[in-house]
Amino acid sequence: MPRLAPEHTALTIRQVSERSGVAITALRFYERRGLISSLRTTGNHRRYERGVLRRIAVIRVAQRIGIPLRVVRDAFDTLPSGRTPTREDWAELSRSWSAEIDARIAGLSALRDELESCVGCGCLSMTTCALSNPGDRYGADGPGPRRLLEHLQESSHARERTIPEHQTTARAQ
Repeated sequence: MPRLAPEHTALTIRQVSERSGVAITALRFYERRGLISSLRTTGNHRRYERGVLRRIAVIRVAQRIGIPLRVVRDAFDTLPSGRTPTREDWAELSRSWSAEIDARIAGLSALRDELESCVGCGCLSMTTCALSNPGDRYGADGPGPRRLLEHLQESSHARERTIPEHQTTARAQ
């Protein structure tokens, strides 16, 4: 790890925790995952550049909307020299995540609609329901909520078709 001169004015891990609202353990976790980085003092204490606060804000927003940390790390890896995300970077990241969010919304809508139709018929049994699954025809397709899983797979395939080429090649490397 790079060392930091004692007179450097970077933030301590406690200061970053207080400023970002993220627990110290989470900061260490983010660092192990390659989402943020620190420098070390001669006494081996972590110090963070102030720009880490913006990275943490992006991480927290991404987590709130359900974007996996590996996707956030991959997005950060596209930034030159691991720099702090700018407003333009955030706009690009949010555009790239919109398709994933739309797919999740579609999946949740399908789940909601399936739940409403099941409750609407009153039987609450997917194995014997004459409306949703007559003769348990979905049982032959495998375990789990087959109709929902099919819809989610279709949404996932649609999302893959909307990912810009530069993102798919970056992930493949």
